[in-house]
Order: sequence, then C-alpha cells, then structure tokens
Amino acid sequence: MENFIILILISLLAESVWETLKMIWQNGKLVIDRVGALVVSVLIAIGTNLDILSLLGVKTFIPYLGVILTGILISRGSNFIHDLLVRVGNIKISE
Repeated sequence: MENFIILILISLLAESVWETLKMIWQNGKLVIDRVGALVVSVLIAIGTNLDILSLLGVKTFIPYLGVILTGILISRGSNFIHDLLVRVGNIKISE
C-alpha cells in the first residue's frame, strides 16, 4: 500500500511541476515574471537544499532532482504549496 501512495504522490508532484512550467510561456510569449520567480525559487531551494521528495521519504538517484522540483513548486507561492500539502495530507490520511 505504501508504494501505491508514493506513486500517487509522485504523480501529483509531476502534474504540479508540469502545470507550473507551462505558465512560463503564454500566448506565444515568454512570461518574464514567471521565469524570474522560477529562477529565484530554484536558487533558494538549491541554496537551502530543500527537497520535497526527501521530505516525503522518496529516494532519488539523480542528485538535486528533488531540490530542483521543489524550487519549481515553490515558485508558485505559498497558497499553491499549502493547497498541495493539503492534497498530500488527504492522500496519507485516507490510507
């Protein structure tokens, strides 16, 4: 059951990262505000070694994968992260 929950969590994270990355290109143009937020957030995540995958207990074989994904996610802001944590919490509670 634990592996199934990890699969769901990784799927949720992958969708969230992809939706975030899609926001940097809108109406055929690069959205500088989104790119700036993305760069700053990834730098902060790298500088602090903040890794959402390790916080969830998921081991990775690519160094900094979790840190970069975390930076992409935090570029969306605190409301997004809060909503994401609520969704993750709901998955863990229902096991």
